[in-house]
Amino acid sequence: MIRLSLSLGLAVLATVTSAQAAELPAEIKQAGVLKLTVNSTYAPMEYRHPATNELVGLDIDLANELAKRLGVKIVWSETPFAELIPSLQTRRADFIISGISDRASRREIADFVDYLATGPQFFVMADNAAKDATDLCGKKVGTTRSTSFPVEIEKWSKQNCEPAGKPAIQYVPGENSIDVRNQLKQGRIDAAVQGSETLPYAQTQEPGKYRVVGEPFAKGYQGIMFRKDDAALREVVTEKLTAMIADGAYKAVLDKWGLGANAVAQPMLNAAPQ
Repeated sequence: MIRLSLSLGLAVLATVTSAQAAELPAEIKQAGVLKLTVNSTYAPMEYRHPATNELVGLDIDLANELAKRLGVKIVWSETPFAELIPSLQTRRADFIISGISDRASRREIADFVDYLATGPQFFVMADNAAKDATDLCGKKVGTTRSTSFPVEIEKWSKQNCEPAGKPAIQYVPGENSIDVRNQLKQGRIDAAVQGSETLPYAQTQEPGKYRVVGEPFAKGYQGIMFRKDDAALREVVTEKLTAMIADGAYKAVLDKWGLGANAVAQPMLNAAPQ
């Protein structure tokens, strides 16, 4: 199914990019501005630099490079993760690039141009006795409530805990990744789940504090999210992102943030298998 989804996604985008060069919608071109909103609690994708309070991150760098190639400036705003999709729907944002996963349930209202491989991964405090992911069966595991991870944890538990006669994982919700890590440090949960793209950064910022357990237990993609009726904007952004991959600008951004292994070969439309 993953292979089929990838093929379909690439085929659709190949059709789009082989057509006449796309153009920015007239209102954006005339204003010279893109309105983008992010949830700035998801380092290294987007966050406030602790020393300068500047908005930084992989998504910020990618968006700034896209804007430069589109000939526009970005007006940034910030919102809780749960408000990202409403911000798109109400046109407070022209598109969303903010560590948001492509999910089938979200495609009812939007399209995703997938640009980064991701997957949920268990992690614990460094002194935790867990050696394998199955050691977390029956334990309290926290993750951000508004992501796909609660469903993925439940699915993993049903496949790996219950069949072995072990108790199910106890899911504990958190507001965002910072809240989840704080719960872990305070001992309110035994383990946590975040996207594989965030854990290397967390380990760098707090050396020796966290330990990853196992490999990512599902495969997915983060995507740039567009309204269904904004095909023109989706196409022109896809065109510029394709060029960034071809000329190395995309790789440079991912390498800067230590996420070269999460790269995709081409942008993909609605390609995640979830």
